[in-house]
Amino acid sequence: MTDLAPLRRALLSVSDKSGLVDFATALAGQGVELLSTGGTAKALRAAGLAVKDVSDVTGFPEMMDGRVKTLHPVVHGGLLALRDNDEHVAAMDAHGIGPIDLVVVNLYPFEETVAKGAPYAEVIENIDIGGPAMIRSAAKNHGFVTVVVDVEDYGDVLAELAAHDGQTRYALRQRLAQAAYARTAAYDTAVSTWMAGEVDGTPRRRTFGGALTQTLRYGENPHQGAAFYTDGTDRPGVATATQHQGKELSYNNINDTDAAFELVSEFAGQGPTCAIIKHANPCGVATSGTLAEAYGRAFDCDRTSAFGGIIALNQPLDAATAREITGIFTEVVIAPGASDEAREIFAAKKNLRLLTTVGLGDPARAALAFKQVSGGFLVQDKDVGKITRDDLKVVTKRAPSDQELSDMLFAWTVAKHVKSNAIIYVKDGATVGVGAGQMSRVDSTRIAARKAQDMADVMGLPAPLTQGSVVASDAFFPFADGLITAAEAGATALIQPGGSMRDDEVIAAADDAGLAMIFTGMRHFRH
Repeated sequence: MTDLAPLRRALLSVSDKSGLVDFATALAGQGVELLSTGGTAKALRAAGLAVKDVSDVTGFPEMMDGRVKTLHPVVHGGLLALRDNDEHVAAMDAHGIGPIDLVVVNLYPFEETVAKGAPYAEVIENIDIGGPAMIRSAAKNHGFVTVVVDVEDYGDVLAELAAHDGQTRYALRQRLAQAAYARTAAYDTAVSTWMAGEVDGTPRRRTFGGALTQTLRYGENPHQGAAFYTDGTDRPGVATATQHQGKELSYNNINDTDAAFELVSEFAGQGPTCAIIKHANPCGVATSGTLAEAYGRAFDCDRTSAFGGIIALNQPLDAATAREITGIFTEVVIAPGASDEAREIFAAKKNLRLLTTVGLGDPARAALAFKQVSGGFLVQDKDVGKITRDDLKVVTKRAPSDQELSDMLFAWTVAKHVKSNAIIYVKDGATVGVGAGQMSRVDSTRIAARKAQDMADVMGLPAPLTQGSVVASDAFFPFADGLITAAEAGATALIQPGGSMRDDEVIAAADDAGLAMIFTGMRHFRH
């Protein structure tokens, strides 16, 4: 192994041909011999470059519909041979194996094929075999061989060759080898994850992969390093959104924006809806006749917490809503589009980030959720549980009115996105009190009611905002005390999963208070 390794012969075989011709032309200008396969060779020849087919080197044609073309000792011997090992050099001479000093491979578009919903057989044919094998061989022998798997690295390789008389330094080869192994690991992760969804049972091994999108200034706190990786899925959201203005998103911005957009996506097709998020919990959610009205009603749930929050909309941002939002300090706004006028209004607030997506997320789309714990990962299906009116069971003497029922379903949807223990008061399609993340459910109930009372005082209203509201609880009430607290705050109806050993006691308390109560049979813990 030496620091500088000459680059005289390169093998190029790519699916993504962005920048290929310019890169290969520059290599040829350095006197590098070009080997290639299939469509890559065709593209290079069309550009007037001299290219030798790999099949001419191996003595075997591409066969089996392209499944076999580079899986040959002449290729892998040329990649793996240690140039300073006399036995390796002798073996190369004895078997007519020439060294290959550079491999440029980006793999079959497996992830894209899965994302477009291709049939099983087509997905299988887009599992690359020869590409990963060459990448791994070249990366293992990075003491002598340069490997490139990302178009973004073409410029670095050419700069290196120009600066070092057609040679590459060990530091560059080592960095590119790490990127190569990370790419094949992520590729295998994508394949194994897809196949896990095609078979029954829990896989014996589970891997996770991603591509670096952004190196963040820091993590949750300034002393923590952080980065943002994306997994290549096409779901609309913070990972695929376009940022139009403002400084880079922080770790906390990304986390909160994701929470906001996931929540508001639950209200696709349900009228203009706004969600305001702080520390991954909603501090106000509302549906109304216009987006501006929805924002105003969401803001009125907790004006204090909304300051410096994240706003998500379920419709494109319009000018009227943009003007309302710029009335207070807001970190991020995310929406499925924005009008030109709205963007002009936001332009005056240079630190306000505006993100737009190509649509809303699909709350019913299956996915995995995972969390790191010391020594491992917890993996579960994403919570895509949803109920309809037909799933509800009235358990009290009084049935809810149509308005109460509508508000209960609204509150239940919001509760799914609030940290447990979650209590949500809703009135006329807007949250009026949110209790999140308390160790006691009755404390969540009291906190939400107190916030509603505080807002009533701020707005000069004679009664708390919870007067005449409904309540949603993400899990059952283990005792009647939480329900009694909600009734004392002015709630008239309650929706909860049911299933407590003391359900009868809780139902009796609801009847005594004149409440209507519904059981869903489904809980929404969120830790």
